[in-house]
Amino acid sequence: MTSPAPVPPQPTLVDGAVTLRPWAPTEPDLAGAEGLSTKERHAAYADDRRAVSFVVEADGVVAGAVTVTRANGRDGTGRLSWSEVRGRAGDRMSQALRALAGYGFEELGLRRVEVYADVADRDAVRIASRAGLRKEGVVRGYAATGGAVLLGRLADDPDPFTREGFVATLNAGLPTKRAIAQALIRNERGEVLVCELVYKNFWDLPGGVVDPGESPAHAVVREIREELRLDARIRSLATVSWLPPWHGWDDATLFLFDVEVGGAAEVERAVLEPREIRAVHWVDEVGLKAHTADYTARLVARAVRQLDEGGGTAYLENGIDPDW
Repeated sequence: MTSPAPVPPQPTLVDGAVTLRPWAPTEPDLAGAEGLSTKERHAAYADDRRAVSFVVEADGVVAGAVTVTRANGRDGTGRLSWSEVRGRAGDRMSQALRALAGYGFEELGLRRVEVYADVADRDAVRIASRAGLRKEGVVRGYAATGGAVLLGRLADDPDPFTREGFVATLNAGLPTKRAIAQALIRNERGEVLVCELVYKNFWDLPGGVVDPGESPAHAVVREIREELRLDARIRSLATVSWLPPWHGWDDATLFLFDVEVGGAAEVERAVLEPREIRAVHWVDEVGLKAHTADYTARLVARAVRQLDEGGGTAYLENGIDPDW
């Protein structure tokens, strides 16, 4: 087995008011360091040719320590870690990590650096993000914490102080919410078209989940074409409803469009996607309540009333008008 290449001589790194000084085995312990025994941890790195450690001085005061460790079996990847002296580091630790990442790219030849932050440690995620690392996902079952946020930065990523770098890093950390687009299709008797689905007991309205980068309007037309082989035309947006978490699914925003597909005769010629739809049915209010989820029945009843009264688009929460 080939031994890791020795690290180059450690320079002193400077980033504004932050200085990264090479750690030495004789370095005293960092009194007040959080989350680990700093002296023992960094002493162990003295004989590890994969790791490089620095003491962080902010405004001339020791504020903590940072380490980059080259990952086993992952050529070109380094893991960043740090410890802070309580009340001393502040935002300076992000500067220290940014300088450490630059050292990893330029001196160690790394192509990627990454941080694993406890899912509950928002400060750690913020520190890594401000150093230009982008949130990439959550690693389940990580160590004793049960999960960790994985953040990464590539050697050719834009500098975090540029507009491109700032936007990319911020965008990666923003919350995402599922979007669902469904169709309210009615016949001349006022009955509503619903789909009897293969994969769940409740019948549901035509439509589905909006793909990344896709508009809700495009999604509902696409879903009708893919699942029913019908050409749909949107007349209006009837309702927007926020859906709370339900049966293991995260919350979502549902867009219900008033849609026409050429009448009941055209629906009779629909070609169903057999992996998803067993049959389609026209149902009245009673049938809707009997076969669909409660929120679907509420949603349709409210949308029909909104459309018949010509009142524009309604905003709902779980199919109910919110109590402002």
